[in-house]
This record gives sequence, C-alpha cells and structure tokens, in this order.
Amino acid sequence: MSVQFRFKKSLLSISVALPLFALALSGCAKENAVKGTGGGGEKVVLNEVAHSIFYAPMYVALEEGYFKDAGIDLEIVTGFGADKTMTAVLSGEADIGFMGPETTVYAFNEGASDVVKNFAQLTQRAGNFLIAREIVEDFKWADIKGANVLGGRAGGMPEMVFEFVLKKNNIDPANDLNIDQSIDFGSTAAAFSGGQGDYTVEFEPSATALEAEGAGYVVASVGVDSGYVPYTAFSAKESYLIAHPDIIQAFTNALQKGMQFVSSHSSEEIAKSIAPQFAETDKKTIATIVSRYKEQDTWKNDVIFTEDAYTLLLDILDDAGQLDKRPEYENLVNTKFAQQAAQSADGK
Repeated sequence: MSVQFRFKKSLLSISVALPLFALALSGCAKENAVKGTGGGGEKVVLNEVAHSIFYAPMYVALEEGYFKDAGIDLEIVTGFGADKTMTAVLSGEADIGFMGPETTVYAFNEGASDVVKNFAQLTQRAGNFLIAREIVEDFKWADIKGANVLGGRAGGMPEMVFEFVLKKNNIDPANDLNIDQSIDFGSTAAAFSGGQGDYTVEFEPSATALEAEGAGYVVASVGVDSGYVPYTAFSAKESYLIAHPDIIQAFTNALQKGMQFVSSHSSEEIAKSIAPQFAETDKKTIATIVSRYKEQDTWKNDVIFTEDAYTLLLDILDDAGQLDKRPEYENLVNTKFAQQAAQSADGK
C-alpha cells in the first residue's frame, strides 16, 4: 500500500494521508531500508528521495564511519519520491528528510504548522542528462525542437530545471516540443530503450546503462546548462531542530566530512568507499558515474544553503508556475549547523 499527495493539494488532504502512510511505512520500512551505521549512538531515521550515486558524499559519510564517529546510529529509508519523503517527515516516521528543497516551499505555502526547514545542502547542480538515440558530436538545444521527449513530473525539480534550460535557450516547453510526463520516475529509461521518444532525460546510472546498451547517448548535461541550482538538501521539522540541536550538528558535521572526502579523493577512491551501497553495480561503472558528476562540479565544498541559492530556487519555481508566494529565506533555511560544521572543518 502506498499513499501519495500532490504538492499543490491542501494540507487537509495531507493530514488525511498521514495516518495511512504511517501504517504503510511500518510495513515496508525494513524492505526499503539501506545499510546503516549499526551499533550504538543516537538513532536517527533519514528518508531519502532516491538511492543514487548522485548523492555520493552522504554515502561516503556513512561508509567511512563519520556518522558513527559522531555518535549517530543512522538508518536510511528510500522514499522513492519527494512527496513520500516529505510525508514521512511530517508524520514523524523520519527525523530527517533528504529531497529537493522545493518540497519544503510547497509544504510551507500550504500552511504546515510545524515548518520543515532546510539545514544542509548537498548537490549544487541538476544530476540528469539529455539522452538521444544517436551520438551527436555538436548538439545544440535547438535540435530538440519538434521532438518527443520523455520528461519528469510537473512540479518536480528534474522537470522544472529541464524546462528552465529550454527557456534559457529560447525554447517554449509547451509549444516547441512534446514532453511526455505520463511515465513513472524510474521507468523512462526502459520506455526509451523500448522505442518511446526521441530523447529522454535520465539520472545515473540509467544514462550510463543506456550508453552501455547502445540504446542511447548523453548529448547534454542539464546540470551544466542550468548552472548552479540547490538541487537537494537535508531538512527536518522545526520542532526537531529545536529539540535535538546536538544530533543535527553531529549529523551535519559528518556530512561536511563526506563532502571533504569527495573533493579530495579520486573517483576510484570514492567508488571504492560507496561500493557497498551499490552492490549491483561494479566499481568501474560507479567510478565512471562519479567522474561525470565531479567533472561538472556537482557537489559543494560545504553544506551551507546560501540565500542566493534559495532565491534562484524560488525563481525556478515561479518560472514553472509552481509558486503561490515566496517565503522568506529565514522561514525555510537554517544555516547555523552548516556554518558550524564548515568552521570546525577549517579548524576555527
């Protein structure tokens, strides 16, 4: 059983869904749980939007023992969607959510009584790529006009940033091409391989898998062409931040160490570190994917969610027609923990 809510629905719908979703989580949490730190320490449940090499610094922090060293017994549950991750946080099934920060904006604008605040940012670029059926040596975004593209869900960051790139290149997403948004997240690569669409927008490892299969080829990086975007962040209810500041600080310190490891180690070393999290993927493929992300400057050097990044996020939401009002930066971002983590890392 699964219960979903659309971001633009009222909180009344969410409140009805929460008890049902809590029951669903209790039955499937073990199934979706990712390897945790184990052992003693403060138990913290993190619900991640997806399980992806795109989030390598977090898994480095897990596998290198940074969370355990910080006194945190971390359990990671994969939500398979930002709506499910947010529901887990609001219901109390998860202490911390890891998702696109746009979800916190939607929840705030719908009147959430216990505000879910972002306290650390992980990725600073979109992690998806445009895949064509043939190798294109000199791709230009104008080439996509008139094409059928397998896209993402309306209101989600992958689709919004993709459309943001199209508009930057004077392409009207509504009239200059056909974007198919009917296919579930995670199924577009299979649909493309099966013959649907002229292009598809994919995350890793689907992009590399399509290339290996000879079914598609990366012709553009949405992350590179969109510029720096606060794509994913860690968040928690304000009540949790107030009640457990030491846990949040320890968690953020561990994340900062994961960031430093990624910035100071080779793709092969990073692949070796996070390999246990991706047992079905060989280390060479993991290293290839990590290299692709490192080359486009995917990960920040620190976990501070800046006001400039937040303003850009609101601009993207506004441009996509998903923003009812613009919450103040201070309403949805708390940088105290990230700043302290960065200072500690610098030895200050």
